[in-house]
Amino acid sequence: MTEIDFAFGAPDRLRTACQVALKRVQAGQKLVVYCRDTNRLSQFDRLLWAFDDLAFVPHVAVDDPLASQTPVVLTSSDAETPHHEWLLNLDDSWPPIYTRFRRVIEIVSNDASEREAARARWRFYQECGHQIVKHDLATQDLP
Repeated sequence: MTEIDFAFGAPDRLRTACQVALKRVQAGQKLVVYCRDTNRLSQFDRLLWAFDDLAFVPHVAVDDPLASQTPVVLTSSDAETPHHEWLLNLDDSWPPIYTRFRRVIEIVSNDASEREAARARWRFYQECGHQIVKHDLATQDLP
């Protein structure tokens, strides 16, 4: 069954997502980033290039010919993805493709609307019987 990680207290959701992506890549793991909001996904894509002067996070869109060879794949659709290890959800709702993955990472900032959307996702996962691991980013490392 898919394991769910919630990381609470992110100062900036997208910047923290970049740090999570970098951590997964440095660990030699594959990551799919999901968000139906194509504007948010594009913003994340641009931020991956600029969030750290010394870091490089190789990433492509899911329909890119190099997607299967690239550690981080971005998608806004429910279509099949080349990787099934980690899913980073940047959407406001639970991702319909989440059961294909071993682990899901949910990042929650201190913004009230983001926290409310995260509570709904938490309840959904809990009702589906998933193990949820909570990370307080003020006191713990990134998942």
